[in-house]
Amino acid sequence: MTRLEELWVAAGNPTLQRVAVATEARMKATRTPTQSPRSLMQRISDWRSGRNVPSRFESLDPVLVTLIALARQTSGPLPSVLSNRSAWRRLWKAASTQPVRPTVLTSLRRDVPTFVGREAEVQRILDGARPGRVVCIHTVDGMPGVGKTTLVTRAAHLLSDRFPDGRFFVELNAHTPGQVPADPAEVLATLLTGLGIAPSHIPDSLNARRDLWRDRVATKRVLLVLDDARDQDQIEPLLPAGPDCLTLITSRRRLIALDSALPLPLDTLEPDNAIDLFCQLAQRNPQGDDIAAVAQIVRLCGYLPLAIVLLAGRLAHHPAWTLDGLAQEFRATHDRLAELDAGQRAVRAAFTASYDNLPPDRQHLFRTLGLHPGTDFDAYAVAALNDIPLARARADLDALYTDNLIQETTPGRYQMHDLVREYARALASTAAPGDAAEAVRRLLDYYQRTAAGAERWLTRRPRPTEGNSTGALVRVFDDEMPALVWMRTERANLLACVEYTADRDPARVVSLTEVLAALLERDGPWSSAVGLHERAAETARCLDNRVDYANALTNLGIVQCHIGKQPVDLFRQALALYRETGYPVGEADALANLGGLHRNAGDYEQAVDLLQQARTLYRETGNPIGEANTMLRLGSVLRDSGDYGQAAELIQPALILFRENGFRLGTAGALGMLGAVRLQTGDYGQATDFLLRAVAMFREVGNRDGEAIALGNLGLVSRDIGEHSRAADLIQQAVTQFREIGHRLG
Repeated sequence: MTRLEELWVAAGNPTLQRVAVATEARMKATRTPTQSPRSLMQRISDWRSGRNVPSRFESLDPVLVTLIALARQTSGPLPSVLSNRSAWRRLWKAASTQPVRPTVLTSLRRDVPTFVGREAEVQRILDGARPGRVVCIHTVDGMPGVGKTTLVTRAAHLLSDRFPDGRFFVELNAHTPGQVPADPAEVLATLLTGLGIAPSHIPDSLNARRDLWRDRVATKRVLLVLDDARDQDQIEPLLPAGPDCLTLITSRRRLIALDSALPLPLDTLEPDNAIDLFCQLAQRNPQGDDIAAVAQIVRLCGYLPLAIVLLAGRLAHHPAWTLDGLAQEFRATHDRLAELDAGQRAVRAAFTASYDNLPPDRQHLFRTLGLHPGTDFDAYAVAALNDIPLARARADLDALYTDNLIQETTPGRYQMHDLVREYARALASTAAPGDAAEAVRRLLDYYQRTAAGAERWLTRRPRPTEGNSTGALVRVFDDEMPALVWMRTERANLLACVEYTADRDPARVVSLTEVLAALLERDGPWSSAVGLHERAAETARCLDNRVDYANALTNLGIVQCHIGKQPVDLFRQALALYRETGYPVGEADALANLGGLHRNAGDYEQAVDLLQQARTLYRETGNPIGEANTMLRLGSVLRDSGDYGQAAELIQPALILFRENGFRLGTAGALGMLGAVRLQTGDYGQATDFLLRAVAMFREVGNRDGEAIALGNLGLVSRDIGEHSRAADLIQQAVTQFREIGHRLG
């Protein structure tokens, strides 16, 4: 077909598209069936390069007529060797009767000897290739660099003897830098030629090639590996239909639409396997402190095989380098991806290939994920970041999950691999500063306003209503438990937002710490909470925001009480500030907290006076939960002073108030207090009933402090009735819980 190239030059080297369009027009004029321009262009390209000679001269003839006409327009008269169609027919006949090419039965890639940690996945593929199996297609998907090709190559070599009729490896190039995804028609031409079919006998159309391929392997035992697949459309024509054939497919995308395929998602390596892989490739046998250095290196690689291979390869070529030195250097670098670069084999290049395949709007969304201060996110956070509807955020997250660029940790919640997050952050750093700042502001508004709403359910403490002037997305809760679940789910993100704003937005630091106070009091750790509230208090003082300063002092004092301190001065400062600013709810809180300190010190008269003042203020400001909490504290004073009847008379109406307002934490506290009073009066049956109900409710709301106190009192009940073994067990449970939450007094 070199003669065809001569004619092409004589025609002025026209584009494939020009020749295809002109040929198609000529075929329509003669009422000859035509194909799509893209299909015709592919066929012409094949013929020009000497591949896939058409089975009928009539298929080639319209192209020759077109080129001859163009050549005459461009070059004038042509030599007969180029213009004589009879000569062209003789040339076609000679080319179409060339001897059949030798068959190629094996084109598998080289199996690498350093194969670590994928035994279960390999065995799953091997099991699927046993006689009588149902599944003929396995799809292996995973993030870039996770080792999909290595896995299927190892499995293919282990299966090689079971497929004597052919073992084919096809690169589909969906994410190969500098390559366009493979055309199924071209792939089929290569496969059919490999089977020994003469190029001149290979059909022109994709469907015909597909049918011929399936016909030739229908009764054979063939193993087909399709590596780096793009989607179902690229794969489907290549799949053999024979019952004794097996197809292994790798893809960065989850091939959800591929029917009858068994998906095998591939994750990063387990830490021990990652260490083993690194040591083998680096040719090191670490001892002593070097073992910890290797563990740190593979952890910083995110246990991603490609990253481990590249870094270990560098170390293998630098015998003077030490493991500890490499670990320190890799930990200190500001650009880990730059350290994982070996030309075409680079982690950044692998990520870029996936990123480039995203549509522009999804690329933008992916970049904004790099602005998130935390490590996981849901559709609400993504909608806030991008200022898009919630439904679109959900759809885009699902698409990124399908592309294996994010991982789903629980239904509807996602996170990025550490190196992917670093890649996204690098992309985000190129955005216009104003746009990035606005996106983060929307996200912080979402977290702060939603947390504020959740915190009101946890404390039932009235706060000034915040307007939503920014239009930020906000989640709304209708009960204490959903609010608590959300706060616990988002705890790490909320704390990350606090740290993010520490040097950027002092007022936001104070506000975010304030809305976290109730959660920190419930869940701790209290030692960390002390540091957060101390910073918030100092920041509010510097900003001269007296109400926020008083709130921070109050929160700090409450946590200090839990760790065994008596922060009288903090509560007195807060009381003075609340009175100066005319904030009666805060004043009531400070009085109640001071009353609790006097009760702990045994000053019952002063405690009662302060608590009564607090109760009056709560009632006047319409705060039934605050009033009920104060009644519990008054009840505990009366119990401690031996007036059990009066104590119960205060606790019972407090219990009713809690129940009427649906406040589970308060209800649990009242039940536990009633149980403690009944313990003191020797009414062990009622004491046990109240305390068991308190334990169950404390567990429901996740308040381990209250649960431990109730467990301890149940232990005392068992002691008093002579069940000493049970008493010891219950008290030991309480001790364990107190230790775990850092409640030294408990």
